[in-house]
Amino acid sequence: MDELSLTGRYLRLGLRFDRIESGFVDAYFGDPGHRRAVEAEDAPEPARLADEARALLRDLASDGSLTASRREFLTGHVAALECSARKFDGAPIGFVDEVKAYFDVDIAMGDTADYEAAHAKLDELLPGAGPLQPRMHAQRARFAVPPERVPEVVDALAGALRDVVRERYPLPEAETVAFEIEHDKPWSGFNYYLGDYRSRVAVNGDLPQHLSSLPHLIAHEAYPGHHTEHCRKEQLLVHGENGGAQQAEQTIFLVNTPQCLMAEGLADHALGAAIGPGWGRWAQEIYADLGLSFDGELAERIAAASSGLLHVRQDAALLLHDRNAGEDAVAAYLQRWGLMAENSARQALRFVGSPLWRAYISTYVEGYALLGAWLDEAEPGAARLDRFGRLLDEPLTPSALRREMTAAAGDRQPSN
Repeated sequence: MDELSLTGRYLRLGLRFDRIESGFVDAYFGDPGHRRAVEAEDAPEPARLADEARALLRDLASDGSLTASRREFLTGHVAALECSARKFDGAPIGFVDEVKAYFDVDIAMGDTADYEAAHAKLDELLPGAGPLQPRMHAQRARFAVPPERVPEVVDALAGALRDVVRERYPLPEAETVAFEIEHDKPWSGFNYYLGDYRSRVAVNGDLPQHLSSLPHLIAHEAYPGHHTEHCRKEQLLVHGENGGAQQAEQTIFLVNTPQCLMAEGLADHALGAAIGPGWGRWAQEIYADLGLSFDGELAERIAAASSGLLHVRQDAALLLHDRNAGEDAVAAYLQRWGLMAENSARQALRFVGSPLWRAYISTYVEGYALLGAWLDEAEPGAARLDRFGRLLDEPLTPSALRREMTAAAGDRQPSN
């Protein structure tokens, strides 16, 4: 079986899922003939999609035309689609097994002792006295951006980050990002990649935006996060520039597949790759030019301490879907351990309660941890930046990163 038929079958299989659940295809900029063919078909049945995925898995296992890395990429993604098809068909799949099939990671509840340690750090940093949750809420309010100024702040941050990223990770001259405000969404920001090096990035207009979090949001969605990754992979892998093989499977981005964990982990480390330590003072100087007061050093220290609470959001999904806790109990857990205001906890519940997005929180939690550990294998400075560049340019998988770290650990073992 030749390469084209395998990748073409994968693309059409993925496109069929969007007819079952709108939004399952996050991005597609490949051969329009595949989309036209799928749209002309009868409505897909989940059971038949599961059969189709299993047949494709068998053919991938026996194929000899693809490189090992491409075969691994496709196999992991088709296996994730097979699980999604069975889930859509009503199969009883446990939540932990569902996450494992989608994202190639094992998940478990976090340790509240780690959350208590993060709370202790925050207690030292947050102004005032008394319970942490209202103090955290008050600090976020101090960093709030007036809604009418959000577009101006976004443009300033995006322009500054773009200049840094284009110098470090060259992008096509034609690349562009259009920012806009959307409403009634379960997320804070979203990248819609349109192909031809163009993205539309939406910012949730219903949520308060903060001077402390907007640098992360813009780096995550655009430079050097999702937009940059899409552009680099389109240029190097899809079009095969610099002598690489053309990889049509990279023209589609599907929800609930391993590439999501890789992409979200990459994007959550994006500000570190672009600016690194000191991003708070960097942002403070940009805001000063806009007449906005911001304590960048304090914001950076609070963000570092708050990172110890990242796992709380995955706990919420496990409580809701694996342990059958009620929404009120889960909201209380988010407020207690995540120090969220009630409206923020309810917004988080909306995300982890969505049929399409319920497992997706693990891409942020486990993706940040896995990619962070892998990046930490490199020395700070140029070596770490080069390693981040591999995430932008190569179709890596969670299993591939774990293998590299295991091999590196073996190399460090003293010989007898």
